[in-house]
Amino acid sequence: MPDSADFTPVEEHARIAEAKGFDHVETWVFDLDNTLYPASSRLFDQIDAKITAYVMARTGLDGMSAKALQKFYYHRHGTTLRGLMAEDGLDPDDFLAYVHDIDHSVLVPAPELAVAIARLPGRRFVLTNGSRRHAESVIARLGVAELFEDVFDIAAAGYVPKPEAEAYRLFLDLHGIEPAKAAMFEDLSKNLVIPHALGMRTVLVTPLGGEPEGLERLETPADAEPAPYVDHVTDDLPGFLAGLALVAAE
Repeated sequence: MPDSADFTPVEEHARIAEAKGFDHVETWVFDLDNTLYPASSRLFDQIDAKITAYVMARTGLDGMSAKALQKFYYHRHGTTLRGLMAEDGLDPDDFLAYVHDIDHSVLVPAPELAVAIARLPGRRFVLTNGSRRHAESVIARLGVAELFEDVFDIAAAGYVPKPEAEAYRLFLDLHGIEPAKAAMFEDLSKNLVIPHALGMRTVLVTPLGGEPEGLERLETPADAEPAPYVDHVTDDLPGFLAGLALVAAE
């Protein structure tokens, strides 16, 4: 049997993917922020800063106090948005319009990602805690918009965010997806707990080089031991997907 050093990077991804059992997957589900695009773009940092500014304007708190409240809401409610809705009667549309009014031009087309996604057999979706408008801006900039059947955003989930089971249930039911024949790609391992429990294959997408993330993306370090509900970890999403395509073509 050839040593792993004898494989090209894509072939190595394919070898691992085959061992992990992706051959049955018919539906491919992708998180958006820091998953489809690299964290090094710092796009989500813009959103994080806008969230803090929104909390400051709404509450009258200084920056440090607003950041602390933002962190409290995030950990207690899953997102700052849900915390503000639950505890301050927030209009979610106003919040989402403000925090996603950012410079998407920092993203560049990702032709390797587009080719890899296009070669995946079956259906493809984006499942995000962000807004549809933001998601559509991102996938358009990346050049992958036409490759996805739909974007399921936080409004479609009734403003219930991942990792709540209800968000996944609504998504799966709406699109008639059988979780045992689906795979989920995420940059936050906690958002893979429910997908794994439902029978989905799970892939944690980590930042290349361990770039820092915004407040609302804080998670365990990229070099931490993978949790049992994470089937695979990659810092090269296009390469990993290209490997999956090789397995599917066999």
